[in-house]
Amino acid sequence: MRRSILKTGIVWKEQVLRFLYPHTCPLCGRITGERICGVCQEKLEYIGEPRCMRCGKPVRQENREYCYDCEKHVHVYERGYALWIHSGSVKNSIYQFKYHNRRVYGRFFAEEFFLRYEKAVRRWNITTIIPIPLSKRRRRLRGYNQAEILADELGRMLSVPVNRKSLVRVKDTDPQKKMDVRGRKDNLKHAFAWKGQKCIQGNVLLVDDIYTTGSTIDHAARVLKEAGCGKVYFLTISIGQGY
Repeated sequence: MRRSILKTGIVWKEQVLRFLYPHTCPLCGRITGERICGVCQEKLEYIGEPRCMRCGKPVRQENREYCYDCEKHVHVYERGYALWIHSGSVKNSIYQFKYHNRRVYGRFFAEEFFLRYEKAVRRWNITTIIPIPLSKRRRRLRGYNQAEILADELGRMLSVPVNRKSLVRVKDTDPQKKMDVRGRKDNLKHAFAWKGQKCIQGNVLLVDDIYTTGSTIDHAARVLKEAGCGKVYFLTISIGQGY
């Protein structure tokens, strides 16, 4: 009898929570019973081929191996992928995830990483997942690091360890969205450092929300390799157009 009453109470509590906090589409915010609402399911376009063989940006010509950025610049990392182009509902969803405390979206994005790129991550022989860190000031103001949420969720799904302590941001950089390539590189000089024991030659997966020119991933990858890590790959939610 007591167990039955307890079970009934749990079910009732879950129903009340679902009523007070109904599931919303992580892309547009509509209340829905699905992971993604029907409207967004029809509109959402995943990045596929042809795409850059380095950063994963979509390219227009099938015979092109690299996007414009990767043709002009040598990257420190090996390769990476993103889920979607940074525009429309994806852009808005990431904004809500980062700045409006929609941390619950992190699980959805990580599930998408897993569904789309599990095979690639296994093929890369990743031994550690590392989120791109925030400065102490931004972490304090925001209350959390969205990249850590992504890394923790994905690490659990892949059964791969997550290291949130060794790669640190020691420079409180300016927002990069309005900077050109040179400005981004200068802004990120000496922004990251490795703390603690040396990395032991394992391949690392960096996780972040947005990839634009690759400056952030490159600067982090350089620090990782100087600390003794092996190859460095990345996954991001969104990415710019490759042309």
